[in-house]
Amino acid sequence: MQRRRFLGAAVAAPALGAVAPWVRAQQVREVKFTASWLLQSVDAPLFFAREKGYFGRNINLTVERGFGSADSVLKIGTGAYPIGEGDIYSMIEFNAKAAPDKQLVAVAVKYQRSPLAILSLKEKGIDAPPKLVGKNIGDVAGSATKRLFPVLAKKVGFDESKVTWTNVEARMREQLLLRGQYDAAGVFTLSALPPLIKQGVTEDKLNVLYYTDYGLDLYGNCVITSRQFIRDNPDTVAAIVRGYTMGMRDTLANPAEALDLATRSVKGDVGWDVEVERIRLQLTMARLYTSPPERKAFGIGGLDKKRLETGIRQVVEGFGLSGMPAVSDVFDDRFLPPLAERA
Repeated sequence: MQRRRFLGAAVAAPALGAVAPWVRAQQVREVKFTASWLLQSVDAPLFFAREKGYFGRNINLTVERGFGSADSVLKIGTGAYPIGEGDIYSMIEFNAKAAPDKQLVAVAVKYQRSPLAILSLKEKGIDAPPKLVGKNIGDVAGSATKRLFPVLAKKVGFDESKVTWTNVEARMREQLLLRGQYDAAGVFTLSALPPLIKQGVTEDKLNVLYYTDYGLDLYGNCVITSRQFIRDNPDTVAAIVRGYTMGMRDTLANPAEALDLATRSVKGDVGWDVEVERIRLQLTMARLYTSPPERKAFGIGGLDKKRLETGIRQVVEGFGLSGMPAVSDVFDDRFLPPLAERA
């Protein structure tokens, strides 16, 4: 089921202050942005940017639902969308196979931590990765959780070949876990946990093993675009990145307003559940949006390049890629507003 389009309004922007030098007067430009999945409360930064005119008077942004990070990356890479949100590591894999003129790059970070995790009922006693030995994990075929599992096992120190994986449809994964079809599930927590918590399967009844807690120092989704779009439209990229980071600032400062704005923005969508979205936003703010020491040092939308370098190395190993891209090939911070604006 597709969500309806979310249309940005061409409204007056607040004073830009010290923004990137590419931002200048121009005609109103229509730009399509692909989300990584269904429009959710975690997309509030985009809703705030539209509501408050943070994209500026010259950008009219249309945001459309996505069908998974890998799909979003592919659509940006093929030019179906000039910019959008996706998993930075799926982007690295895309670049490894793409021609030089099709290369993509991340320009702002959404999630400071990756939501990849192994989920199980507490009664199973799987409270650390080594206890997965001899167990069965259900997950979607080819998922990042599964593909990076050997790296996790090597980092922690157990034999991943002694763990069995069962392929399952994403829509059935958590329910089959509750029915005991397998011992644990590989999940994207911000998708898996909110519906379970609403059903009464609260976090105290679950063991959630985040990969980031066990040595895989991974970032989550980022704002991604093509190098070609940057070359042709640097002012547009700067305006969108600035709007996004200002929207993220408002989301962190005003989560109740963010939920209300997100709910109003998708009004009439039969798939929208306010309680699930409240839980999703709470979990994401507590776990994924923020990493206080890093946020202070690098600001909203920024990242630690040494940490990214570690993540790149781990993903190249896990995905079996032939080359090791440089940090500058993966993340371009030139379009981020000054740190003082993103604190």
